[in-house]
Amino acid sequence: MGPAPARVLFAARSAAALHRLLDLLPVFEGDDRVRCRFTLVPGSEFDTDALAAVDAAGARCLPWSEARAADHDLILTASPKGGLGDLRGHQVLLPHGAGFNKALPDEGSPVLPSGLDPAFLLSDGRPTATLHALAHPSQVERLAAQLPSARGHAIVAGDPTLDRILESLDRRDAIRAALGTGARRLVVLSSTWGPESLLARRPGLPASLAARLPHDAYQLALIVHPNEYSRTGAFDLVRQLRPALDAGLVLAAPYEEWAALLVACDVVVSDHGSVALYAAALDRPVVAGCVGASELIPGSPMAELLSSVPHLDLDTAAVALASAEPARTRRFAEQAFALTGESLETLRAELYKLLGLSPSPYPVRSRPLPVPGPARTAPHAPAAFAVRAVTEGRRVTVERLPPWTDLPLHHRAAEYGRAGVRQLQSAALIYQRCGNGSSDQPRTNEPSPNQHHTNRHHTNWHHTNWHQEYRTAADRTAEVLDEYPGCRTAAVVLSPSACLVRRDGAEPFTLRIGPTRAGTRIRLTDPAAALSAVHAWLGAHPLALPSTLTARIGDTDYRVDLTPATEAELAHPA
Repeated sequence: MGPAPARVLFAARSAAALHRLLDLLPVFEGDDRVRCRFTLVPGSEFDTDALAAVDAAGARCLPWSEARAADHDLILTASPKGGLGDLRGHQVLLPHGAGFNKALPDEGSPVLPSGLDPAFLLSDGRPTATLHALAHPSQVERLAAQLPSARGHAIVAGDPTLDRILESLDRRDAIRAALGTGARRLVVLSSTWGPESLLARRPGLPASLAARLPHDAYQLALIVHPNEYSRTGAFDLVRQLRPALDAGLVLAAPYEEWAALLVACDVVVSDHGSVALYAAALDRPVVAGCVGASELIPGSPMAELLSSVPHLDLDTAAVALASAEPARTRRFAEQAFALTGESLETLRAELYKLLGLSPSPYPVRSRPLPVPGPARTAPHAPAAFAVRAVTEGRRVTVERLPPWTDLPLHHRAAEYGRAGVRQLQSAALIYQRCGNGSSDQPRTNEPSPNQHHTNRHHTNWHHTNWHQEYRTAADRTAEVLDEYPGCRTAAVVLSPSACLVRRDGAEPFTLRIGPTRAGTRIRLTDPAAALSAVHAWLGAHPLALPSTLTARIGDTDYRVDLTPATEAELAHPA
């Protein structure tokens, strides 16, 4: 029997601190000489769900009383607060943000960042941490200015979270595909926690932007600090954001998904939270969502960044977000992060030195961020729109906005089977996507290839539902026009490039949308947006088949052909 494994304890008092520690795990991968355990440090008002990510991974957690009673070879923490002095073992302290940019007036020394405040770094007058692993040399100097004895116990180790984000840059296209972004400009709003956060100071901003930014040109996403998730709760947070969520807002989960959004985004609207500096490190344009936070320390990298970028004004938001450029914001990130790409290697050497072990022979690298699953993060497609449309000959420019926008509109459009009755009653265009709004569609009951192979003589036909009926696309369009007298155009989306359309009482016809090439990419659009273009055009032109028009959707022109419907299209299941 070999020697007992080294005992490594991850001590977290909040979800934010825990997430930072989880990014360190690759340091110990492949090494059976190390045993990792987690514990929740009591005393934080943000400890709700703090260990959820650990539980989901199946890791072992120790009650605080057991963690205090045990000896540990190494203790890793990302917050100096709590009863860390009661734990026995070498402690390594990492920051849980992008440096030290905020001072909290109701904690410790009002003018000092809590991460540098001796009130939290000392226990009975002695430094609690054996090692301070900081992201930048300037942070070592700032620590030494407040706690001179810590200079000899501080190293520059880079930022494991930033390195993980940088390791994931090649996943940008995959993340945008999972989000359903397409050619749209992805605008990420970021809100830290507390009374000076973006959501506290401008709670209506997500919905207000959704009401002004056309759905087919912009996609909105929101990053909320884990502390705010803990304080507010996911239920109340979703309730408060419901108008923006119904308009297509993506709300990121507090672990990993926020970083995936930074990889995928085109511009970030931020307060003084750390996300702004991570965005700057990726050369993403940053726009200040609010300014003047008293928590922000003058002269810090965050303060310098926010003073150099434009401030978001709702009246000019579309222009500002469309034209936002990096504007050399990376230089501020370079004041907060050093040793880019080397953090885990640096930390592994230091941590194994404290353990008295030689590092594992396997290479260590940051784990790329997972691509968000569509079921978790893909936006809830809006069920209804207020549509602005301008027709110039055979060219129609379409902008789709939430139904509650106060901007003038051309018509309302609603999706049958998902929109509410009132939205359908007020819609001049009603469309249904194949598979929505009806549970009576035919299903294929052929056995799978595996069934044919493994059970070819015992096909389970007696479980098949033979009693079925369904409506054709032609029938559905006629029924919709009868059911909703205010509707002028009814349609069924047959595929990403074809719709069956019926205008007033006329015979159905087919709308076909051609793809558009943008450089080396092929762009497709939502067929429902093309339907709005055709609806607007038919309001000024009699239907004559075949016809061709151009739909301007977002910043792209699409060719739209109107042709007689085929028998197969008329009979297509709706």
